[in-house]
Amino acid sequence: MTLLRRRTSSAALFLAALAASTAVLTGCSNDSTPDNAISSSAALPTAIPAGTKLVIADQQERIQTLLRASGELDRLPFAYEFANFVGGPSILEAFRAGSADVAGVGDVPPIQALLAGQDVPIIAAAQSDPNNTPLAVAPGQKVEKLADLKGKKIAYAEGTAQQAIVLRALAKANLKTSDVELVRLQLADFNDAVRTGQVDVAPLNEPRLTRFLKTPGSSTVPISETDGTGSGLSFVYARREAIQDPGKAAALQAFDAAYIRAVHWSDTHPDEWVQKYYVDSQKISAEDGKRIVASLGNWAFPHLDDALVARQQATIDVLDKEGQLPKKIKATDGFDLRFDAMVTKTVNEIGATFDREKS
Repeated sequence: MTLLRRRTSSAALFLAALAASTAVLTGCSNDSTPDNAISSSAALPTAIPAGTKLVIADQQERIQTLLRASGELDRLPFAYEFANFVGGPSILEAFRAGSADVAGVGDVPPIQALLAGQDVPIIAAAQSDPNNTPLAVAPGQKVEKLADLKGKKIAYAEGTAQQAIVLRALAKANLKTSDVELVRLQLADFNDAVRTGQVDVAPLNEPRLTRFLKTPGSSTVPISETDGTGSGLSFVYARREAIQDPGKAAALQAFDAAYIRAVHWSDTHPDEWVQKYYVDSQKISAEDGKRIVASLGNWAFPHLDDALVARQQATIDVLDKEGQLPKKIKATDGFDLRFDAMVTKTVNEIGATFDREKS
């Protein structure tokens, strides 16, 4: 019998977790490495023992809604629990505490995990339109070109995909971080900050962007200017301790397959997806939901291979060039390429796109 319980992380809980030391959090982990742990070079098992459970970290209830709307949730061959978070940093704390097993995130949170010494490898990837996170401009401000960012206050959240977008935008405009004021905020605070003018610019993904654009006088930097500042990549990554557990390793492969099928379902059933997620869950109009879906484009699923590792290394290099990394890290340490076998099998079965030209 599957288990579904929703838990929403609060700012207070996150701050309390952040204040604790890594050693203490690791020591309090709910799961210890099993005696029959599989090594990082061994073949992944496929048998899921009865009672196997995954705790799935979610953001804005997207994954659970995808799985439920597509019918994949009821077919998951393991017990599950969803935990809702805002942003990669809070998910990393959950991994560190052993209170989550797997999550969907952008391209920067796995980099943050490497910096923190956390072994949370990527086990699946999805590609949407790279321009899906525009730079939102506060009412009363005029930013029509990236060069206009000079002297502006820009919302900045370390450890998130939005961090890389800001840095790429500055690099494209030949600006340094010292040419602007980076205002460090939690991702959940971006909307209010740019809407009220506390910052001049903030990178906003959907559905946050649509909510912001309801504000009179709001705008975005033209896509012709910001093209190339986003990767469009999102990842599924999991705790190494979960991957070492034979039952959970098998369940994670099943989760990968279900997630890919569900995302592909959203492409082939756009009206149902808009209604279930954007209208029913996120309380956005159907018209706005359709615009959001169109802006994301059709999803593709890159192979977990050397080409994808190189793309992630390029993002690492962007952060490093701007002095945002306290130490050298390698993208190759943040992947478990064994999961590509399940990715390949699933994408072939459903006739989706591998995105070879981008991966």
